Amino acid sequence: MVLWGDKYDVAVVNRLICAIATHTKRQPRFVLLSDRARPGLDPRADLRAIPAFWLQEVFRRSGCQTKLSMFEAGVLQDDLPALYIDLDTIVTGDLTILLDRLPRPDGLMLLQSAILPLGPIGRFFWRMTKGRKYARGNSSLVVFHPRYHHNIAAQFVDLWAKEPSFWFRPMIADERFISWASQAVVSAIPNSLAVKLPAEFMSRLTVLSYVWALLPMVRARRGRLIAVTLCGLDLKPERLLALPEGGRVTDAKGRTLIWSDFVLGKTRQAIISFYSSPIL
Repeated sequence: MVLWGDKYDVAVVNRLICAIATHTKRQPRFVLLSDRARPGLDPRADLRAIPAFWLQEVFRRSGCQTKLSMFEAGVLQDDLPALYIDLDTIVTGDLTILLDRLPRPDGLMLLQSAILPLGPIGRFFWRMTKGRKYARGNSSLVVFHPRYHHNIAAQFVDLWAKEPSFWFRPMIADERFISWASQAVVSAIPNSLAVKLPAEFMSRLTVLSYVWALLPMVRARRGRLIAVTLCGLDLKPERLLALPEGGRVTDAKGRTLIWSDFVLGKTRQAIISFYSSPIL
């Protein structure tokens, strides 16, 4: 986990730690990278300082380049694989399953984002265009082994040293740079395990939300989800929970979320339970 500024209270971190610990069958090692001390942080979390380079104001904006600090050598222990998780994520299952899904020791997994799929097809276009075209993922969840990916941070630092600006297109956002720098080994986190709520459950045509909800295969897949990230949802969880059954909210992209058990399946109750449960 990575936290800077004061957008999130430490209670948000503690809730996530509790949820992960409750569902996992293994003993997790929690690490929070932060720009400051965090009084009240769950004692199970190892608080580590974000290196100064990554705390430049320009990196703490919407591009979230500060998150790339987790790839810097020495920041994370490199004896075990790691899972980065955004604080806007609800956990309903054992996340260690994702670690077991790494296809190779030096692999890296992201949530699928753009149309060009992560994996062999994306790599084909990446090689054919000599790196100009590449498959992009979402970094709300990142599965990787720190030992093999120090190059991601190192490459960014080198490019920034040449010119301190986002002159190279992949540098404009952390997830773009992670995708580009790891293109040779990147793959997608299965959408049977984790999804972005806006991408999975919202649509510009609301009828499609009902159609997808009717399909047995889709309902079964959604029933197996172990993590759902609210990244990209322009609505605070407390406002989401205040919606009535069947209530609707539309985002800036024109996508509508239908807040109902029929459309969302177990995910609606999972969100309610996650944000309503006391922090142990």
